[in-house]
Amino acid sequence: DAAPSVTFKTRTRIESDDENPFDWNDVTSEDYFKGKKAVIFSLPGAFTPTCSSTHLPGYEAAYEEMKSLGVDEVYCISVNDAFVMRRWGIHQGLAEDKTVGSNGFEKVKLVPDGSALFTRGMGMSATWEQERGFGERSWRYSAVINDMKVEKLFIEGGGVSQDFGPDPFEVSDAGTMLNYLKSSSK
Repeated sequence: DAAPSVTFKTRTRIESDDENPFDWNDVTSEDYFKGKKAVIFSLPGAFTPTCSSTHLPGYEAAYEEMKSLGVDEVYCISVNDAFVMRRWGIHQGLAEDKTVGSNGFEKVKLVPDGSALFTRGMGMSATWEQERGFGERSWRYSAVINDMKVEKLFIEGGGVSQDFGPDPFEVSDAGTMLNYLKSSSK
């Protein structure tokens, strides 16, 4: 299957001494994935417990190893806006890439899918209205996207569930992804 072709509303660093030295920048799926092998992982929300304590830190710690296995970039996608994603990255202690024109951080790149366009295109839209008051978010999953094609997909709980109580975290972790990358690079 092809990765969804959407436009992400991001913030790109500009030359400024301002506290928020960024301008709006549209980045497409093609910008992220065309001609590249990318690992993505998606989660219900920035600042949420599992996402913050395990999911993002695991991929941040495994970033260099994933790159050594032929991955061009690692992206964390969440149905949050660019402002929230940046603050979450800073709160998580990720090293910011302060190069003019950069889109965020030195290792794992945090991609805002504020309108859930990519999430819907991947078939991963979920709501937790009654359970958590979240509204539309992404179901937890990870994938390898190779030149705009979904090469491998790991979906928590075997598939998307709506207004689901448990928050499964068994197959979209960095360890599972590393095992797949190691086995597929042989």
